[in-house]
Amino acid sequence: MTRNVCVVTTSRADYGHLFWLMKAIDDDPGLSLGVIATGMHLSTEHGLTVEAIERDGFRIDRRLEMLLSADSESAIAKSMGVALISLGEGFREIRPDILVLLGDRFEIVPFALAAVLFGIPLAHIHGGETSQGAIDEIFRHAVTKMANLHFPATENYRKRILQLGEDPQRVFNFGAPGLDAMYRAPLIDRHELGKELQFSLNGPVAIITYHPATADRGAALVQINEVLEAVRASGVRAVFTKANADREGSVINGRLAEFCDAEPERYRLFDSLGQRRYLSCLRNLELMIGNSSSGLIEAPSFGMPVVNVGDRQKGRDRAENVIDVGNAHKEIAGGISRALSPAFRESLQGLVNPYDRFRDGRASERIRDALKSVELSAALLRKEFHDHAG
Repeated sequence: MTRNVCVVTTSRADYGHLFWLMKAIDDDPGLSLGVIATGMHLSTEHGLTVEAIERDGFRIDRRLEMLLSADSESAIAKSMGVALISLGEGFREIRPDILVLLGDRFEIVPFALAAVLFGIPLAHIHGGETSQGAIDEIFRHAVTKMANLHFPATENYRKRILQLGEDPQRVFNFGAPGLDAMYRAPLIDRHELGKELQFSLNGPVAIITYHPATADRGAALVQINEVLEAVRASGVRAVFTKANADREGSVINGRLAEFCDAEPERYRLFDSLGQRRYLSCLRNLELMIGNSSSGLIEAPSFGMPVVNVGDRQKGRDRAENVIDVGNAHKEIAGGISRALSPAFRESLQGLVNPYDRFRDGRASERIRDALKSVELSAALLRKEFHDHAG
């Protein structure tokens, strides 16, 4: 009997991590892939990236509208409620045997709650991580406690999940599945990348993604202005991608649009680059600036220097490519200067990415195999707390 594995994707970011797993499931005759697209995928403001999923050949079983036009605390709470209400009908129609969630965003919490209520085994990817500058930290650990299967991206994260009392036999460290793309998807060179972006890549160019540090309420505009002041002072040109749909994300995106429109020859803002172009930026550009997890997870594989701003990623495993700086523009500018220095770039030769355990591009296949082989029984749904010996 074909096993129905339903994958939930909420944005361009998690879709990049999930693509090769979705393909591995879809190509397996013993499995049936279900896809629920929700969150920023369905937002024109964030590039309507649901269309990219369909262009990649995946059938979307359900488009679940949940985001409101505002990004206040009240709007986000209502969005979560809308999703939970909609999932009653949605799960009855799709009837997944296993539900797959990735990461830590607020959009996935209603899916985890509904899976528990419906008795659907839940697999969680990228659990065990910490991001002390964002409330995502709380959402991530909450989903871990609701999940039945765990696929952390490093050994430290696997140990942390065990500290949370999860069954060691259900926690698998195969590395980060999003890194499979580097082994499988052909990237484009700098010349072609500039043509696709319609933006000159002459001189030092940075890729910049800055999300709200949601633990710092009301600070988004001040913080993004500090980043932009440092970028302007450094003289680098930049490709910007928009912030996500967290509280105050619209504040950041509005300021980025204003900044880039004022100097279009130096700066360009994109709703979404897509996985291929984003990874090609990591391969070809000089540095990354911001507070995106991709600076810690993907960038090390390209030996790309990363100026990691503020506390949003505090606590996550990182390689030596990451330069941690505070929120003040002078600190950020100092980080940019260091990242561009020949000595620092030379020090990154032979850098090992802690998120790429096997370095063979098959993390997604290993996760697929675990989802395919696990016994679907009442025992899988039963949650027991396993005390951690040390």
